[in-house]
Amino acid sequence: MITQKEMLNHFLPLMESQGKRFKKKSLIRAKKAEPGMVVVTRTSDGIETRNTAEKGDWLVENQTSAKESYLIKADTFEKKYTMMDSLGNGWGCYRPKGEIYAMKVSTADLNEFSTEGLMEFQAPWKESIVVKPGDYLVISLEKSEIYRVAKKEFLETYEEIKE
Repeated sequence: MITQKEMLNHFLPLMESQGKRFKKKSLIRAKKAEPGMVVVTRTSDGIETRNTAEKGDWLVENQTSAKESYLIKADTFEKKYTMMDSLGNGWGCYRPKGEIYAMKVSTADLNEFSTEGLMEFQAPWKESIVVKPGDYLVISLEKSEIYRVAKKEFLETYEEIKE
């Protein structure tokens, strides 16, 4: 499996030359996750990845048609979201803050890794994640991690930041 480091080494220069800055445009629902909880992230095109909650992690639900759920570390969550309202049962409504770099993945990008239509790599949370042509690769502004967002969910969730 392709590692985070290999992915960053390959895609960071492409992201810096071809990528664009985006921000989330929709609110999210979130609550503290129970340690040991297994979260399977599903998008409109199937299972994306899975992750197991550790102490302090947050369970996030995007407000997209797939309502994909995923886990975020506490320090990352605090940097990325501001609470708007309490929704009860531990859930809250949060406004995204900050931005990311992203680029749409082409078949040519994947062919660089000798793959046939998709590529599997190690997500920042150490599990496998698959990217296909048309999906988006996302890099944090700190340039410390790279992950995939399915095309449909990316377009429902993010908007480009125009200078």
